[in-house]
Amino acid sequence: MTGSRRKARAIILQALYEIDSSRHNADEVISRLLADKGLSEENSAFVRQQVTGVIQNQKQLDEHIKSFAPSWPITQLSAIDRNILRLAIFELLIDNKVPVSITINEAVELAKKFGSDSSARFINGVLSSVSTLVTG
Repeated sequence: MTGSRRKARAIILQALYEIDSSRHNADEVISRLLADKGLSEENSAFVRQQVTGVIQNQKQLDEHIKSFAPSWPITQLSAIDRNILRLAIFELLIDNKVPVSITINEAVELAKKFGSDSSARFINGVLSSVSTLVTG
């Protein structure tokens, strides 16, 4: 299940990146990205749910990013880093279905795969700070 969820999160990130960068219709982007990916119905539903949740809560998520990464204005973050943070903060603070350590680990893995050389460390640092809201 971990591998298939990791694959689903990569698709979520691709969708969020495209929607953020191009303003394409979210439903169309999700449908196109899910076509022929071989995800289970459960993981396809997970992709749709997470993308929709991030988009619906984007303003609140961006406020958290501003709060926990004040030196990095939202518009100056790379689109990859910005959307990894949005997804992970959504999972940590709103969705609350995945343990904190797994959410952070998955975000760091996405940053290693899709981000710059410094993305993983940056993502880990911001999410470690955000996780204090969850763990106290």
